[in-house]
Amino acid sequence: MVAGHLREKRGYFHIVLSYTDENGKRQTPSKTTGLPVKGNKKRAEAMLMEARQSKELELKKLQEEKEAKENGTPQNPNPQDEAKIPFTTFMLDWLEMMKPNLDKPTYASYSFCIKSKIVVYFDEFFPGLALCDLTPKHIQDYYTYEMKERKVSANTVIHRHANIHKALKYAVKIGLINSNPSDRIERPKKEKFVGSIYNQEELEQLFEVVKGDPIELAVILGAFYGLRRSEVVGLKWNAIDFKQKTITIRHTVTQVTLDGKSQIIQKDRTKTKSSYRSLPLIPPFEELLYRLKAQQEMNRKMCGKGYCNDFREYIYVNEIGELIKPGYITQHFPLVLKKNGLRKIRFHDLRHSCASLLYANGVSLKEIQEWLGHSDISTTSNIYTHLDFSSKIASANAIISVFPTE
Repeated sequence: MVAGHLREKRGYFHIVLSYTDENGKRQTPSKTTGLPVKGNKKRAEAMLMEARQSKELELKKLQEEKEAKENGTPQNPNPQDEAKIPFTTFMLDWLEMMKPNLDKPTYASYSFCIKSKIVVYFDEFFPGLALCDLTPKHIQDYYTYEMKERKVSANTVIHRHANIHKALKYAVKIGLINSNPSDRIERPKKEKFVGSIYNQEELEQLFEVVKGDPIELAVILGAFYGLRRSEVVGLKWNAIDFKQKTITIRHTVTQVTLDGKSQIIQKDRTKTKSSYRSLPLIPPFEELLYRLKAQQEMNRKMCGKGYCNDFREYIYVNEIGELIKPGYITQHFPLVLKKNGLRKIRFHDLRHSCASLLYANGVSLKEIQEWLGHSDISTTSNIYTHLDFSSKIASANAIISVFPTE
């Protein structure tokens, strides 16, 4: 397996690979990405992954050729012959090749997209279509079908395009095809996200109706602290400093479906480096935590051996000590809203409501960025551009005095 990391050198990202070559010697080559360090972390990480996968393909091919030579078997077939494999078979092979280099949530997303959507479509409408015969129209027709017949969003199609484009890019790199047909299609225009938010009065109503409900902790963490669902479920007792009055976000729990089976992924890292953050522990939340801690101790005594002790370090557990799953929040939250006659929003919209409330109370976008744990202020600005309207009004009022009047 090819390992690798990024190194900062003279203000630029450099890729450093580490692997054992076909002769058994350890190699650690380094090359520049040409990308300045500032603002290019994600692009550099993508180039690192690409370099690792390319080197793995190269080493695999060299190993196969070496074994074929030693065994006296024929060499690999002509790349043009290999390109005659069905497009769907190639996509599945590429997915399997990617697996060791992706974390589970990312791989689960790739797997669902390719196995359940792309492969299903092409096997139904273009069975046996060879990789070398794939045209831009085939791909364009697939995107049109998804949007018109299956009513998926433009953003979803863009995600699927990313998978197809990346896979075909590798097909070009290893000589299976001469050009990437997905380079010549028209992607749908990305839909701008506009979050639905609760105002202060609606939030106060929500806090009131969830008191004592299992969703209470998630609502408070989402609406006041702006935590993501994975951060809510991943909160541990050791993240709370009752003396210094701080709460530290550093662990996440996600739920993915892989090959039809639901899996819980626990990570000692957040979505991005900036997502690791410390926030003040406010008195109402501190009181709730003490109440939850006392309740958990009581439940542990009452259940005895029937109590699950696997998640004792976690705050968000049920009556018998089992970890509250992320899916529970998604399913239970709308039921609470409907039962109490509250306006329908998504749980993640509580995060947007938090940002809106912060901005309304004079908190700058830079401070909101740090509170929410965005890696770049442009992310905050792009999502919450509607929050900046009040500053435009202030600008208009500042120059209204020079507006000509009769």
